[in-house]
Amino acid sequence: MKNTVLKIAFVLDDRLDKPDGVQQYVTQLGNWLAALGHDVHYLAGASPNSKLEQVHSLSKTVKVRFNKNRLSIPLPASKKQIKKLLAEQQFDVLHIQMPYSPLLAGKVISAASEPTAVVGTFHILPFASLERLATKALGLMLAKNKRRFDLIFSVTAAAADFAKTSFGVDSTVLPNVVDLKEFSSGKRLAKYSDRTNIVFLGRLVPRKGAKQLLDAYSLLVISDDFARNNRLIICGDGPQRSALQKQAEVLMQKNSSTEIVFTGFLAEQDKKDYLASADVAVFPAIGGESFGIVLLEAMAAGARVVLAGSNPGYSSVFSEVPDALFQPNDAHAFAALLARATGDKQFIQDIHAKQKVLVKRYGVEVIGPKLLGYYQAVIAAKTKKAHNKQ
Repeated sequence: MKNTVLKIAFVLDDRLDKPDGVQQYVTQLGNWLAALGHDVHYLAGASPNSKLEQVHSLSKTVKVRFNKNRLSIPLPASKKQIKKLLAEQQFDVLHIQMPYSPLLAGKVISAASEPTAVVGTFHILPFASLERLATKALGLMLAKNKRRFDLIFSVTAAAADFAKTSFGVDSTVLPNVVDLKEFSSGKRLAKYSDRTNIVFLGRLVPRKGAKQLLDAYSLLVISDDFARNNRLIICGDGPQRSALQKQAEVLMQKNSSTEIVFTGFLAEQDKKDYLASADVAVFPAIGGESFGIVLLEAMAAGARVVLAGSNPGYSSVFSEVPDALFQPNDAHAFAALLARATGDKQFIQDIHAKQKVLVKRYGVEVIGPKLLGYYQAVIAAKTKKAHNKQ
């Protein structure tokens, strides 16, 4: 069984041609499995810009706001198209990204043949009670459909608790992954070599905390020495960008030594270079984070110090480096940590050493074999059960 080539389909209601965490999880695992020779497919919402091979777009999508985030949800997919695809491909494994919609992934699960292993990964944590209630209602709606799962993972213990209490499923913790080789190839950008760089990477939406970062930074650039020696680079785009740029302009007018750069949206190939250019990579998300793949990406790219907001998802990743966690809404404590991460050499060395070891645990070459082992065990159990029925 260990040498058997598997036909695996990752199932995602959202588009694949986006750089969000779930898409990163799917594509990095898919690429790793394909490199081993497995036949990997992707069943998703319409993804016209995806560069992946064997993408089956099953539905158009519409943009919505959920969990203080913008995502795409599917319009009703064709049952006939899904049944035809599954009959043609005869997948060994359907790997569902959870929670999922009854309009796409739910139909794929219902159409799956009995020999096909159905596994899932639960990805979210709620930002507030509304998201918790909505997830619970969805779980009740899918009660019958959920019984088809052979195994479910959650990316953190916190996500597993939420999966149980709100979606009504038991799960095994199997964390997100990072391609260490890919991100370690990032190079420090020469144009940013003259100062210490504090780098933020993420969508410019309230949940990601860029406003809190600017508020904390404003307390530091009162000092001429800090303003002259440091640079803030904000990578990403979103509805807050205009307001954030205006706030940054005010700070730069107050102290001409202050330098704040907005890069706008970064293509995937540019992310690793900006993260490699970070003396401090900072992710001040205030909530709604189930894990935080970007933390892994920053550590893998070689950011000297990675700081993270102390939401449950980020805290689970940094449980062994609590000094790198902070409360984003406490501007003075946040600013003090930024000052320490840019000026305290011993602190910088200690955090960097711990994070350099930590990130290796999440390499796709470490987590991938565990996932593959689970696939194989589920398939073997189903084969044995079918044989015993004969």
